[in-house]
Amino acid sequence: MRPEDVIADKRRPFTGGEYIESLRDGREVYIDGERVADVTTHPAFRNAIRSIARLYDSLHDPKTKEALTCPTDTGSGGYTHKFFRVARSREDMRGAQEAIAGWARLSYGWMGRTPDYKAAFSNTLGGFPEYYGPYADNARAWYKRAQEAMPFMNHAIVNPPIDRHKPAEAVKDVYACVKKETDAGIYVSGAKVVATSAAFTHYNFMGQSSKTATEDLDMSVMFMVPINAPGLKLFCRTSYEGAAARNASPFDYPLSSRFDENDAIFVMDNVFIPWEDVFIYRDPARVMSFFPGSGFVHGAMFQGCTRYAVKLDFISGLLAKALRCTGGDEARNNQVLLGEVIAWRHLFWSLSDAMANNPQQWQGDALLPELQAGHAYRVFGPDSWPRIKDIVQKTVTSALIYLPSSVKDFANPAIEPYLRRYVRGSHDIGHVERIKMMKLLWDAVGTEFAGRHELYERNYSGGWEDIRAQVLTGAQRGGGLKEMEALADQCMADYDTNGWTGSTWINP
Repeated sequence: MRPEDVIADKRRPFTGGEYIESLRDGREVYIDGERVADVTTHPAFRNAIRSIARLYDSLHDPKTKEALTCPTDTGSGGYTHKFFRVARSREDMRGAQEAIAGWARLSYGWMGRTPDYKAAFSNTLGGFPEYYGPYADNARAWYKRAQEAMPFMNHAIVNPPIDRHKPAEAVKDVYACVKKETDAGIYVSGAKVVATSAAFTHYNFMGQSSKTATEDLDMSVMFMVPINAPGLKLFCRTSYEGAAARNASPFDYPLSSRFDENDAIFVMDNVFIPWEDVFIYRDPARVMSFFPGSGFVHGAMFQGCTRYAVKLDFISGLLAKALRCTGGDEARNNQVLLGEVIAWRHLFWSLSDAMANNPQQWQGDALLPELQAGHAYRVFGPDSWPRIKDIVQKTVTSALIYLPSSVKDFANPAIEPYLRRYVRGSHDIGHVERIKMMKLLWDAVGTEFAGRHELYERNYSGGWEDIRAQVLTGAQRGGGLKEMEALADQCMADYDTNGWTGSTWINP
């Protein structure tokens, strides 16, 4: 049974309730030493799952449906999230941006690997299925399937941080590779890191990162695999949502409690992959050209930058409110630093707008988001969040921890009068509102959830060396670097050892 089989009307995507029901499929998920019987009710995942369900419900809500959806182009007569369909005009791309931002606002920018993230891959399957050669029909089928039902797909593409001093093909005891081929499909074993949100996705795209792609034929493979496939196992990291549920209330951890995209060690133990789910096999050239050739990077940076811009909307507004609450809003230094955070916000919205408003011609009439702005996001996004976090700590200072232990303190009559007096906010802001605000900001910059988010923003799109080197490679291959060098050459041609070479300027 496929996850999509729970959908009552095949002309539309999952509802939130159908999405939740579809996760009860026998998947093999482990946390705290135990196998999870039902991820939808387990305290480690249940509210994050409902945050995803809210995204699906918004596709059907009359208040949001028009901004988020468009008709499918598959002949189904249904509708889909705008980013799941191939863009063929600037208006299509702007609509996709609007839909990405609309979903991001439902988690205030804190959930990065929502279903529209992998739409950056699935929509390219409809724009350039021929890229996949003998598996082009698989690409076409998955484009239709992804657009119509919108299953929650994610990816695991990075090899574990083990024996990285060796060539990838020398670590076949750990890294994913094909163990056997049959008429029906292939059998794969190995691990990947880190499978974000895998415990509550439907499918995972198993690929290879550009840094560790190899010419080894057994490792030259990319495919889609259902999370409940026999032999697929997920070993989850600690759950920040679970810790919040055990120790506190949503008032104390309003982000951790519902937006924890639990990451997992992704292990395949002789997992069977039918041929219809394979995209690339025993084809090193395609594996190693996947990122520049498939179109995925353009869309991934577009979705990532737009989501991040929404997150900066949130943190800019919250920091402004926090400074007003402490009375620090009038200090010149704080105003300057808040201005810097808002400038970061403007930068990433401008990059998202550039990607949407200047789409690149691709295959036929298909378009991709503009890549130069995408590369700029890849390089500067990872550096911006640690800087913003530093600004929050410098400006809000001790107010981030000048807080009672939990919401339970309000219920104690021996404590509450003191909190009312000594923990009130400035500008007539009451103590409950001030504590609520600071706990939200602490969850954004100081908790374990916040620490994971900083690591996520730093490494979201690759190692810091790789993302910079790829900007250079792109400029070299696209001709942009030659144009830059030509401008420098033009300047140097204006003069020589005898002075100016033309008649425009006067020699001394």
